[in-house]
Amino acid sequence: MAKAQKMVSIRLEADDYKFLSSLAEADKEDLSTAVRDLIARGRLFLALERYREGKASLGKSAEVAGVSLSEMMDFLAENGAPADLTVEDYRESLLALREIW
Repeated sequence: MAKAQKMVSIRLEADDYKFLSSLAEADKEDLSTAVRDLIARGRLFLALERYREGKASLGKSAEVAGVSLSEMMDFLAENGAPADLTVEDYRESLLALREIW
């Protein structure tokens, strides 16, 4: 099922617009797709940064990134930040399981 989308209008510096346009052209995408891809990647790296700084648990990092816990664990490991599971992480997982089941 497709996610609901909202339309946003933003002002960009000319250099940023040029960068986005060239990114979209290189990937043979429209500008909106390029922006959505960049946001998704940005969410992953923001989550990684917050996790490394101790500002977010594994569960919160996955939420920020918009991915599952296992995807977040894989991403952390791929980027040199292995997941340190805490009691809070286990509790969050149990709560999530209860919601699903």
